[in-house]
Amino acid sequence: MRHGLLAWRQLGVGVRRLLSVGIWCIAIFSPLATNPALAQGKIGFVSLDRILRDAAPAVRAQKKIEAEFAKRDQEIAKLAEQLKLSQGAFEKNAATMSESDRRNRERELTDLNREFQRKQREFREDLNQRRNEELAGVLERANRVVRQIAESEKFDIVFQEAVWADPRIDITDKVVKALDDSKPAAK
Repeated sequence: MRHGLLAWRQLGVGVRRLLSVGIWCIAIFSPLATNPALAQGKIGFVSLDRILRDAAPAVRAQKKIEAEFAKRDQEIAKLAEQLKLSQGAFEKNAATMSESDRRNRERELTDLNREFQRKQREFREDLNQRRNEELAGVLERANRVVRQIAESEKFDIVFQEAVWADPRIDITDKVVKALDDSKPAAK
């Protein structure tokens, strides 16, 4: 016995710690290995991308946002076309313009370009903010549905992000169907 204790002390601290952790892991997890019922849990997976692409509430939210921003999008497209035409006309006529006319026209084009970029940036910011607001509601409803399915089908855990998931644990279709069957959120 003394020889074993001496050998234990001669091992480095890191090795002793590793062996101790290994022994504890064996002690803790060996009942799971001998009783498969304890070791197996029910695991599920949902794809948020598919929910946000396929679920009726997400599609409705996307259409609502598109309708809400269609007019501004058209205005920005018109402004872009106007800028393009003005730039083309300037390049075509720059050689025949006087120096002061050319500077004035360059300044007008710079101002028009600056206005275009500002409106485009504001549009993107507003669009992203509205999209986030609408999708937050869809995600909240989707999370409630996932919880309901997980509780009713006795899942131990449901993952939302994974590099890969076996299709047999994917419950996304159930979530999409439940969202499609649910009533639209009241405003």
